[in-house]
Amino acid sequence: MHGHYHGGSPRQMAPLTRSSTVDLIAHELRSAIFSGGLPVGSPVREVEISSQLGVSRAPFREAAQRLVQEGLLTAFPGRGLRVTRITGDAIDDVYEARLAIESRAVHLVAEARNTEVLGALRSAYEGFAQATERGDDAWAIGDSDLAFHQLLVDFAGSYRLSRLMSTLVMETRLASLSAEEGFAVRLSVSPTYEALLSGLELGNAQASISALEVQFRDAIARLKGENDYPTIETDPDAVQHEFNPIDTAS
Repeated sequence: MHGHYHGGSPRQMAPLTRSSTVDLIAHELRSAIFSGGLPVGSPVREVEISSQLGVSRAPFREAAQRLVQEGLLTAFPGRGLRVTRITGDAIDDVYEARLAIESRAVHLVAEARNTEVLGALRSAYEGFAQATERGDDAWAIGDSDLAFHQLLVDFAGSYRLSRLMSTLVMETRLASLSAEEGFAVRLSVSPTYEALLSGLELGNAQASISALEVQFRDAIARLKGENDYPTIETDPDAVQHEFNPIDTAS
């Protein structure tokens, strides 16, 4: 992940390091938030969750504060921590930040025009399109969509861009989970995905960025209930997440 090939070949991974207890707790919390297992607006029950994870409260608090810094949890004086809701103008802000990061990734990937990278992106897109065509699993559609965008940024070859994008992917999911109708995804693939990929394959970064801009405007409007694309909905309250003891010895 620390490589700097700038889109020329699949990214180098960051050196493997032993995860600390705090890292492991933070990962579990992010997973629970991303899956809707910790619903938006819900309290983070420190005693209960730390007990289920088999950890003491000190590292749990440190991990939770890390998620506060990432914007995934919000601290309320006297009421503890709650999972962040992302609505209104905050939705626009998430996509503004995504556009900045993904546009830079597009420039680097389009400039390189690496066939392996482009093939991997098209394969990820096809997985997303197939999940959408099946139309029976909102989570699979949403996950494959976000995975495509994360992969695009990962192929830019910048550890920091990838790290920032991973937080924005989480915030995008929170925006979806915060919608009044519950978690819902579009039941058709926007033609902007094909336009984005075609631009990358032709080395035309501006065409790809223009496609992203249209795609994001549509996404913002959908999340705000301002367009009527057919969607498949899932009640996030129906998601059950069970915290299991983490292995702090490995």
